[in-house]
Amino acid sequence: VLLVDPTYKPGWEFPGGVVEAGEAPARAGIREVAEEIGIELTEVPRLLVVDWEPPRPPGYGGLRLLFDGGLLPAHLAGQLLLPGPELRGWRFVGEEEAGRLLPPARYARLRWALRARERGTVLNLEDGIPVG
Repeated sequence: VLLVDPTYKPGWEFPGGVVEAGEAPARAGIREVAEEIGIELTEVPRLLVVDWEPPRPPGYGGLRLLFDGGLLPAHLAGQLLLPGPELRGWRFVGEEEAGRLLPPARYARLRWALRARERGTVLNLEDGIPVG
């Protein structure tokens, strides 16, 4: 799994960001990945998880969508770019290492996303716990 280390908040994160007004979520993911790490996804990514995150001040909560960006060929890994002051690093990690880098809520989301990928399904989560 590719993780990035943002400068503006603690803990590692998934590449991505906010959906702009009028923008489709998958297209926002494509745009954010290009902006954050310089990789142009050639296909619309598959949705793995929808997670409702409750407000936890100072955060507002909301819906978090996690998409499968596919496999990055080794020759493209050298093309990963960081956008100056926003990110200080990136790395590929396995599930266990992700548990040491991600905050607990993001790690729970990742674990369920990996299970959804294995099963070929989409999972509906509330605060990191499957529902429905």
